[in-house]
Amino acid sequence: MTMKSEIKQIESPDLHCPLEQFSPIKEDEFGILLELSVGIEDEEGADLFQIMVCTPKWIMGKYGMNNIIVGLHYLIVFKYDYTMIYDKLKELFCISGSDWDEICQRLSYYGHWEYQDYRE
Repeated sequence: MTMKSEIKQIESPDLHCPLEQFSPIKEDEFGILLELSVGIEDEEGADLFQIMVCTPKWIMGKYGMNNIIVGLHYLIVFKYDYTMIYDKLKELFCISGSDWDEICQRLSYYGHWEYQDYRE
C-alpha cells in the first residue's frame, strides 16, 4: 500500500505573521527558519521538519568569505516569492512511499526531522 505526505501547516519562529504575508526588507537578502508540519494525506497528525529558506546574499552577510557551510536543510532562493517557495516545498515534501518511516527518512534530506536521530 502506498501513502502520500502533505504539508499540513507552515510556521516560522522568525516571523510574526503568516508566511504568505511576510515581506522582507530586501527581497534578495533574507533568511527565515520554516517549520513544516507534514503528515499523511487526508489523515490527522504530523511530524515537524525544519528548513532554512535564505538567499545567497544573506549567507554571505551571516557567514562571510572565510567560512565553509554545509548546505543540509537549506532552501536557497534568489528573492522572496511566496508562491515559488511554497510550490518548491510542496514538490519536496509531498511525496509517496510504502510507509511513514520511509517517507520521513526521505523528507529528512530536505528538512531536519524532529525524530531524525531518535533511538528507542
